[in-house]
Amino acid sequence: MISILIPTYNYNVYPLVTELKKQADLLSIPYEILIQDDASTLFLKENESINSLENCVYILNPENLGRGNNINALNSKAKFSYVLLLEADAFPENDNYLESFIKSISDTTEIIFGGVGYPETKPNSEQLLRWKYGKERESIAIEARLKNPYHFVFTWNLLLKKEILANNPFPVSVKEYGYEDVVFIKKLETQNIPIQHIENRLIHNNQEANSIFIQKTEKAVRTLKQLLEHRELEYDDTRIGKAYSLLRLLSLGKVTAFLFRKFSNRMLLNLTSSNPSLTVLDLYKLGYFCLLDTQK
Repeated sequence: MISILIPTYNYNVYPLVTELKKQADLLSIPYEILIQDDASTLFLKENESINSLENCVYILNPENLGRGNNINALNSKAKFSYVLLLEADAFPENDNYLESFIKSISDTTEIIFGGVGYPETKPNSEQLLRWKYGKERESIAIEARLKNPYHFVFTWNLLLKKEILANNPFPVSVKEYGYEDVVFIKKLETQNIPIQHIENRLIHNNQEANSIFIQKTEKAVRTLKQLLEHRELEYDDTRIGKAYSLLRLLSLGKVTAFLFRKFSNRMLLNLTSSNPSLTVLDLYKLGYFCLLDTQK
């Protein structure tokens, strides 16, 4: 009935797998849990023990594919008609998590998104930026999600028909972090494939250091530039793209890049402080994009 797909990288996914297996066994449904590790060097022993669990398979990639390609490969291995995409560092909020998804499937179900949440406990200042971003930008109430179903959705905690992902794979050109989910959701919207929203959250236990999150943000901006150049996204598809289009119209792209070079260190001081500003993060991303554009 359902294939649970978990891409992972340098993370101990065993606790998540055992929780999902426990819930699936109680439902007495046909299922499999497939974990594909993207050439990790950490937690190999813990994750390899997953293969001793019934209906669970752990695979270690010999080379890093990137998240999107890793999910594409997992989907090709899935044997059931519905797949559930998860993040390795997220955990069900409730012990009836799988049951809620299964009960929500009907004859007309194409895709279901359950929503995401973040721990209520505020982390230390060294890990604050990612948590604050998740709480304010990703943990969206279901009322807002229902009003804009293609905007407030992610490619994890997402249940969908296997054939939809097979026919709309993540872009194979993307091997670094970022924006492959925007490409995927845009394809769904273009084809008018409906997304059903329910309240069935995963809690994202992301504990990235501020510096790591900033590095990944820069990677994401580089990926966005690549996707725009390949015409897999248009400028109007993202906030950065829209803002850059306006700057370019006003001939302010090079000025913004200059200001970014001048003030980026001051911005980083804010982003790694005990009170980081998401507005500063937005400006940092836009400035970095403009800088990349002047270097082409």
